[in-house]
Amino acid sequence: MPEERRSILVNDSSSVTAIRVPAEGASRDLRFVYAPGAGSGLADAFGVYAARRLAANGIETWRFQFPYKEKGRSAPDSPALLQATWRAVTEAVVSAGHGPIVIGGRSMGGRIASMVVAAGDVPVAGLALLAYPLVPPGKTSSDRADHFPSIAVPTLFCSGTRDNFATPEQLRDAVHLAPNATLHFLDGADHGFATLKASGRSKDDVYGEAGDALLAFFDRLT
Repeated sequence: MPEERRSILVNDSSSVTAIRVPAEGASRDLRFVYAPGAGSGLADAFGVYAARRLAANGIETWRFQFPYKEKGRSAPDSPALLQATWRAVTEAVVSAGHGPIVIGGRSMGGRIASMVVAAGDVPVAGLALLAYPLVPPGKTSSDRADHFPSIAVPTLFCSGTRDNFATPEQLRDAVHLAPNATLHFLDGADHGFATLKASGRSKDDVYGEAGDALLAFFDRLT
């Protein structure tokens, strides 16, 4: 499957690499932009899987990494720079083609996407949040859902039932704050979409189910 690398300027001191995977066969005139979690970059395993799975189903996909990963650092950038990166990448994708755009990602990548969408900073048709990091481990609550009432576009939340960043109950309560949200639980999956051997499910099974959830969500948008 062909991939195209592009450099996207964020500001005077930062640029990021984005990878575009064009739709195969008949295009569904929809594009998906994905950002990884805090510990991952362009090689994010689910991001690679999702890009190829969606492209094979007629959806052009883009994935990128944040400036700190581009520079080989491990500590995430400031929230302002993370949000600026999402705005710059979305603007570049808008300029590179036509048709509606859905943005999102795993963990931190999705959380920052939800913040720029809630602020009205990017023109998107939908938001897909995988393993949303609602409550950091060791804490009992957080403010990471405070902006949900301002998310005006259809939103998919897709998380594992063993995710240590949110219990199913905590996530259900938070998702109710978003006006047009759908919640899909991945049975037995943790924050990284891994499963226990005793569950009888593999990570490939979870990836496949999450991919199905994404495609079903996109079907509702087109």
